Amino acid sequence: MTDIKKLLRENIASLKPYSSARHEFTGRGEVYLDANESPFESELNRYPDPLQIEVKERIGQLNDLEPKQIFLGNGSDEAIDLLIRAFCEPNRDSILIFPPTYGMYKVSADINAVQAVKAALNTDFQLNRQAVRHALNGSRVKLIFACSPNNPTGNRLNEEDIDWLLNLENKIIILDEAYADFAQPSISIASRLNKHPNLVILRTFSKAWGMAGARLGIAFASTTIIEILNRIKPPYNINSLTQTAVLDAINNPGMTLKRIELVIGERHRCARLLNEIEVVEHIFPSDANFLLVKFRDAEYIFRKLISKGIIVRDRQSEIPGCLRITIGTPDENDKLLYALNNLS
Repeated sequence: MTDIKKLLRENIASLKPYSSARHEFTGRGEVYLDANESPFESELNRYPDPLQIEVKERIGQLNDLEPKQIFLGNGSDEAIDLLIRAFCEPNRDSILIFPPTYGMYKVSADINAVQAVKAALNTDFQLNRQAVRHALNGSRVKLIFACSPNNPTGNRLNEEDIDWLLNLENKIIILDEAYADFAQPSISIASRLNKHPNLVILRTFSKAWGMAGARLGIAFASTTIIEILNRIKPPYNINSLTQTAVLDAINNPGMTLKRIELVIGERHRCARLLNEIEVVEHIFPSDANFLLVKFRDAEYIFRKLISKGIIVRDRQSEIPGCLRITIGTPDENDKLLYALNNLS
């Protein structure tokens, strides 16, 4: 069993967190003269709820969780950074990552002077347990970041391997599920958290919910981990506009569900039609809202698509010959397919 508090940095354990005006008074008043705000009423003259209780209650209802099991951040990147800052001593502790994967894990570690130990995925982009054991041997790894469905490969990690990670002693496992809404079948968040207090699940409103501009990331975890994140986050990290927009989206989920279905259908259609194009060598299986595609002369195709106003992501530095293609609208996908069928 992992003792979360023993993994915590000493200075964080003894930290007296900042207490904002809206932390100290949470009821309703008639005249607010406590926070040095502008008294002139507008939609934005007052500070937002620092703990986003109403938003957390609605997210909790969707996932069978209590608000105290939910942390909201300025994108998932904030949660990633705070986890590293809370548990990893600079120039001493480490995180473990599985490349090719989301680049911000290593960037956040580098910013915090924390080593990012690597255990590369297998050729089928699944965990290599032997490589993981080797990476952990003699290291001071406290946090393990696993992305499933993985970015940029698109595949889900095997559940048996995730369970194996969760049973490692004295490790916090961060399971980044930014693309999980596009994967089928889904897995209960609540059941996993209740079984594994060392698990953190990351989600986002940037992908399936179509709110990348609002910058809202989610961390689901034990109350112990959530309390730690709340202690070290900025006082008002989620603005009022974002909280209102997210509540509107949650209260009207029909459009989001339709769009998820459309993206999944288009993903299957694009994979089938891309497979018929001569310059395509391989399409990797995807549970996300994108396809990783290996091309003949990917560099030429990447530049050719740009010349036609079609922008895809070049992933050749991580996976030779590969471009990552986000699933767009049917019309956008048709334009991509037409351009690839008519290269000159």
